[in-house]
Amino acid sequence: MERTCLAIILAAGESTRMKSAMSKVLHPVAGRPMISHVVEALASASISDVALVVGRDAEAVSAAASTGSVTVTSFLQKERLGTGHAVLAAREAIARGYDDVLVVFGDTPLITAAPLKEARDGLAAGNDVVVIGFQTPDPTGYGRLIVEDGTLVAIREHKDATEEERRITYCNGGLMAIDGRRALDLLDRIGNANAKGEYYLTDLVEIVRSLGGRAIAVEAPEEELTGCNTRAELAYIERLWQQRRRHEMMLAGVSMIAPETVFLSWDTELAQDVLVEPHVVFGPGVRVESGAIIHAFSHVEGAHVGAGATVGPFARLRPGADLGPKSKVGNFCEVKKAEIGAGAKVNHLTYIGDAFVGAGSNIGAGTITCNYDGVNKHLTRIGANAFVGSNSSLVAPVTIGDGALVASGSVITDDVPADAVAFGRARQEIKPGRAPVLRERYEAEKTAKKKVKAAD
Repeated sequence: MERTCLAIILAAGESTRMKSAMSKVLHPVAGRPMISHVVEALASASISDVALVVGRDAEAVSAAASTGSVTVTSFLQKERLGTGHAVLAAREAIARGYDDVLVVFGDTPLITAAPLKEARDGLAAGNDVVVIGFQTPDPTGYGRLIVEDGTLVAIREHKDATEEERRITYCNGGLMAIDGRRALDLLDRIGNANAKGEYYLTDLVEIVRSLGGRAIAVEAPEEELTGCNTRAELAYIERLWQQRRRHEMMLAGVSMIAPETVFLSWDTELAQDVLVEPHVVFGPGVRVESGAIIHAFSHVEGAHVGAGATVGPFARLRPGADLGPKSKVGNFCEVKKAEIGAGAKVNHLTYIGDAFVGAGSNIGAGTITCNYDGVNKHLTRIGANAFVGSNSSLVAPVTIGDGALVASGSVITDDVPADAVAFGRARQEIKPGRAPVLRERYEAEKTAKKKVKAAD
């Protein structure tokens, strides 16, 4: 039978070093609260029951953790008396009876399912406690894992370690798996006879050995156990997350010319044979299909880019933008809540919002869909194979029919039938010889202004 597991996420810290008005576990990594990343890792490890220990911003933290198929129950930690005390805030959940109890932190968003599964495998093999550790070339400040003959003997804090123990590079990552049948008994045995008067979860190793039990350590990559306490560490975690995701995408067939300049969101989907040029930012909710090109300095959020479409350079796709196959949104264009049909072109210096552009249509430079009347948004519909000349304003609600032509510089306020030509501009007038007169007037006005300024 499959072993049952309760994951306890510790997320009640005051986050004082973040210098923030909100809990640190709510700060985003790749556009998503870091605690949501932790829950996702637990779900990937087939863990469905989570006890969330909260303090500051309890409701917001609970909401951020409630994602996917995981059932989250929150427990308030009223006092901060160490990690052992924090785990026991979820006593009610532990008492339900699980085969495994897994303790993780809400500020380690780089953790993956692999070390969590390995820790649980260690319990299944008959061990009572499994600590997740990491190797590092500079272990200064970390608790050392003292391992003898494959058994974890103790976790020694740096300040308490001997010179020989300080040379150990195997360090405590803080995450721990505990035999669920013994968890409450072991946790209740943790004392607070230390300088701070706190209850330390790390004491479990020596407690379980004193009772004739067995503790072991399993190793995870150092970056997966990276915690966050400051804004600088948050930026470091973001960099590590981005590097990892870019690498995964390139191995899956995405081309990035300068990957270090491309920034992805947690849910960005880039299909095989997508090309991403330098300095592109993907916000949440983006899906790009095969063969599309995202040119340099573009920002894409909440958008779908069809197969073979091109975006940019210097383009912005806002939420609701939906680009059809082989369509084009060119430089200095913005598209919002609009469908661009297959093969349609929105080439440059154009705003298309709350609109539909039919297949094969061409939207000239400087065109604007005037979609907002100050209170409500209205729809602009442009049919297939239509041509809208440069510097045109389409005042919604308005429809441009299939194959229609709109003359450059037009302001269109009425529907244009299919295959019609629409002019919406004042008639041009020419006044011969008038330019010198106007220039003389303008020069006189300029001179007058200078005299007034000098007099002041």
